[in-house]
Amino acid sequence: MFRLASILYSLIGTTLAGTAMIAVLTAGFDTLVPIVAAAAIGAVVAVPVTWYVTKAIYQA
Repeated sequence: MFRLASILYSLIGTTLAGTAMIAVLTAGFDTLVPIVAAAAIGAVVAVPVTWYVTKAIYQA
């Protein structure tokens, strides 16, 4: 299960971090701190999302 979660995290984490960065840039925050904070928040939020998706795949 950890192997699948690792693979999924590499996809889900980059997607959520990238989406958060685009949202911050669209809102007009174009300095380093908001961009890095958005990427970090996206990476942290991706952990429970990955866990949920992995469990859903294993139960299917």
